[in-house]
Amino acid sequence: MRKSLLAATAAIVGLGVLAAPALAQRDPAYAAARADGRVGEKMDGYLGIVGAATPELQAMVDDINIRRRAVYAERAQAENATLEQYAFTAGCLAIARTSPGEMYQAPDGTWQRRGQGAPQRDPRCP
Repeated sequence: MRKSLLAATAAIVGLGVLAAPALAQRDPAYAAARADGRVGEKMDGYLGIVGAATPELQAMVDDINIRRRAVYAERAQAENATLEQYAFTAGCLAIARTSPGEMYQAPDGTWQRRGQGAPQRDPRCP
């Protein structure tokens, strides 16, 4: 499993295949929700809603997660990894790339606001 996670990490880093950053540049609603702490990166590689969901926010998060899943599935197959392994590795990297003030899911499942230091990450993260 560790070998698959490392291969997936290399593919994600090498190709820059995280859907959210690209969408953030194109979707001001996503950028605002991220900056306001209404959405955050989850350990499983998907975007999560922090607090109460509105229909618009839920639709946006669902759309982003559908796109992420499609990318993860394609890359996982190419890297001979499972979807879950690839998504987990992507989640590790997305959490590491959060900026101060953004929300992320800590290993204990709680939502945390990123400070100036490194975020808390799962010990299995590459």
